[in-house]
Amino acid sequence: MPANPIGLALRNRHAGHHTLVWARTELHAPESFTLTSPAFDPGAPIPERYRGRIFGANVSPALAWTAPPAETAELVLVVQDPDVPLGKPATHALTIGIDPSRRTIPDNGLTHPSPISGLKHGLGILGRRGWAGPKPPRSHGPHTYVFQLFALDHQLELPDRFTLADALHAMAGHVVARARLDGTYEVR
Repeated sequence: MPANPIGLALRNRHAGHHTLVWARTELHAPESFTLTSPAFDPGAPIPERYRGRIFGANVSPALAWTAPPAETAELVLVVQDPDVPLGKPATHALTIGIDPSRRTIPDNGLTHPSPISGLKHGLGILGRRGWAGPKPPRSHGPHTYVFQLFALDHQLELPDRFTLADALHAMAGHVVARARLDGTYEVR
């Protein structure tokens, strides 16, 4: 397939890792637990099975983590792409209500509505709720997908169609620990 001229023209434009939720000072906390996926190694490519689709299923990868601190009341997952050629990262998943006693989310566990009791999905890319898999512009180069898991000392009370801004406001000052997993995806 020939190179995409738009992807090539925008190759040097990226929101940047400094725009991630992870970089926000009000959400800084010790990285005292670990986030992994049986689907891909840290920093490695995310398999094609989990790519974004305009039509059809967007299958989210399974995730696993070690025990968060004992004072954790809730876990929040935010998945973002800081390599989009925009001023801010694209949010591919925004999930609250993760029980701190859980240690995994299975394959396709981030669909909307969630098959996991208690999980609530906020509005992400293009107003989508639940997982929206990687679908970077062809020929733009590899994109990093940053899975950010935050342990909070209280449970969030947010409206049904909450946004990332709503979640960040409620999380500020309540993050007791955090974990991160990066994967990559590229459409050549």
